[in-house]
Amino acid sequence: MRAAVGLMEIGLVTYTPEKVKGFDLHVYCSKTADGQVRPAAEDMQNDVTCFCDAKVLREDPSIVAMSKNGPALRKNRLFNIPFDYVCPTNQLYRSKVLDYIKVINKEKIRGVTLNLYHFPEEVFCVCPRCVNLWQQSGLNWTQWRANIVTELIEDVRKIVTGEFAVEMFPDPLLAKERFGIDFERISNFIDYFHVPLSSRDYLTNYWVDLLARDFLKILKKPVVVELSAEMLSDEKVEALLKTMAYISQHDLKGLLLLVHDSENARQVCRYAAKTAEFRQWLGKFGFEKMSQIVDNWATLY
Repeated sequence: MRAAVGLMEIGLVTYTPEKVKGFDLHVYCSKTADGQVRPAAEDMQNDVTCFCDAKVLREDPSIVAMSKNGPALRKNRLFNIPFDYVCPTNQLYRSKVLDYIKVINKEKIRGVTLNLYHFPEEVFCVCPRCVNLWQQSGLNWTQWRANIVTELIEDVRKIVTGEFAVEMFPDPLLAKERFGIDFERISNFIDYFHVPLSSRDYLTNYWVDLLARDFLKILKKPVVVELSAEMLSDEKVEALLKTMAYISQHDLKGLLLLVHDSENARQVCRYAAKTAEFRQWLGKFGFEKMSQIVDNWATLY
């Protein structure tokens, strides 16, 4: 049975290749920013982290992305960078990423979602190779960096035979200047955008609706929004579910929950299905898509 009626899918982002009843789209993190590289998960969207690799950078610090104020590492407190970044023009590492995608594409996967495939911030990277490539290009700094990122997206599109999506830092205004992400050009190569709107909780949630609407306005391909559903109390589950209800009113391709494990996902389903007050709230305010999702969960949990 499908988890949702209509066009919007409901799905999960997981660190284990396990499907959970009541969800349509399963995204498995097969290559992650800590450096772990895992086999493909069949019949799932495989999320591949490109240039963030803490393990490789511990082994070879020379390949880190650089700025005039130091490396793109979490320990460099001059920047608010959540991951450790390899320089995106390092051809050896780039080739290893493409080779990995070629390997998982041979399996029976739903498709590939590319993650952290861009520059860490606008002042990166000024290693000698990047400076030389930029100067040879004849382009301004912003356009050159966007070319580097878009060329990778195009190369991955040539490999992936299933659905191809990209994640991004959720900045709808400055993505090109900061990260080299040119939404308009990238849209020529992908099937949809995956927008993570992560938070420890959604007790304050107006910003989620705001950013979801902004991205739907500017992106020229379907949009999937990801919310965090890890380590939940009942109060946090209810806030998450109400946030899901609000953004389900928009024209999304899908709505994903990032879970610590499959039990987190089942916890959300059980709470929604068994909490009469929440289901009455959905009905009272006309959240039809969310009501359909919860009605289906009620048949399963």
